[in-house]
Amino acid sequence: MLREIGVFVCFLALGGLLNTELTGVLDDCFCDVESIDVFNNFKIYPRIKKLTERDYFRYYRVNLKRPCPFWPDDGHCSIKDCHVEPCPESKIPVGIKSGNYNKYTKAANTMSDMTECEQAKELGAINSTLSNQSKEAFADWARHDDAQDHFCELDDETSPDAEYVDLLLNPERFTGYKGPSAWRVWNSIYEENCFKPRSVYRPLNPLAPSRGDDDGEGFYKWLEGLCLEKRVFYRLISGLHSSINIHLCAKYLLDEGWGQTVWGPNVKEFRRRFDMAETKGEGTRRLKNLYFLYLIELRALYKVAPYFERSIVNLYTGNSQEDGATKDLLLQVFNEIKTFPMHFDEKSMFAGHKIEAKTLKEEFRLHFKNISRIMDCVGCSKCRLWGKLQTQGLGTALKILFSEKEIKNLPEHSPSKGFQLTRQEIVALMNAFSRLSTSIYQLHNFRLLLKENR
Repeated sequence: MLREIGVFVCFLALGGLLNTELTGVLDDCFCDVESIDVFNNFKIYPRIKKLTERDYFRYYRVNLKRPCPFWPDDGHCSIKDCHVEPCPESKIPVGIKSGNYNKYTKAANTMSDMTECEQAKELGAINSTLSNQSKEAFADWARHDDAQDHFCELDDETSPDAEYVDLLLNPERFTGYKGPSAWRVWNSIYEENCFKPRSVYRPLNPLAPSRGDDDGEGFYKWLEGLCLEKRVFYRLISGLHSSINIHLCAKYLLDEGWGQTVWGPNVKEFRRRFDMAETKGEGTRRLKNLYFLYLIELRALYKVAPYFERSIVNLYTGNSQEDGATKDLLLQVFNEIKTFPMHFDEKSMFAGHKIEAKTLKEEFRLHFKNISRIMDCVGCSKCRLWGKLQTQGLGTALKILFSEKEIKNLPEHSPSKGFQLTRQEIVALMNAFSRLSTSIYQLHNFRLLLKENR
């Protein structure tokens, strides 16, 4: 306890070095930055880092060849560091590549071919009385019902273009991808998906150059006038943007030559994006939105803990020793999360008139789903990989927050009834939260570097 108090004082002392006034209570919740720093950096970050290095969480199946649905494809980045190396089939743990994405137990994953054939025959017999038109209608209904809980456009894992990627061998870092293509993606995310009225002239992308003499205050006054749900939506996107920018600044291409590439923290780039003086005061808001997003995903993990605590749920890879250790580590993370005293209270969201609340929630969901589709427009394959993963992770967190009743009513010994998460969603959820945890950890490192450079 004394050690943590000492570290806490150290955080306070370093807080002003960035010239961001990044202290105190966050907007729209009752948690302060300093408490999150100590909780994350000493309790969560070490555990979540180990967890995402386990086999179950390091392999992510993704389709990086889906065409951009919003504008003509301008081609993929030709920079060598943009390339993503897919994982050879021989390297994928047998329990993961079995393809049973909703099955958790060894017994479920080793179902005999005969049983599957019998089930297929039985289903075929039932459907033989239906017309082709009725079958198509039932299929459409099933797809529609399944999509109602999703806040993301999910990749079809059965597509021949979907490949496994080893996330540890394809780390998120600055690849050199920038310019009009990158700007168009972020501008589309902000301009088209943040409930912006036409009367607001200033670009919503906080890194876009402002027009005229606008210092941004008019925009933020407008933002503060929105209802909680719409403010939350903007802050989630801004927080995700800030987190990604911190990752790029922390692993920046510093030197390349003589057959060796050097990656490391770029303090100058970090200042450009977050220092209060260089951003006309916006750096603080960007970083506070990162903390806000952290609280949202932290709350989702708190809510979903009962889902994973059931004895029936095993993180199956085919290696029983590995699986047991991974499950234990995951439960350790959940136990730490339960000790956090200042969780975000999502009950205040969508709490108005029933019809209006339902309409707003659906609008919220569709806006975010649209953002997940924009990630298929990212030209850099590595940036696309991590953008899709973090967007899907946040979408899964939102799905959890709006499924509280279903999670509470889960049966202990039935993995196939009620609330469900696919393996793809689970991997995205934990890795996305790990990215946020890493961002906050890296903030402390940048504070130390800025102190050395004074």
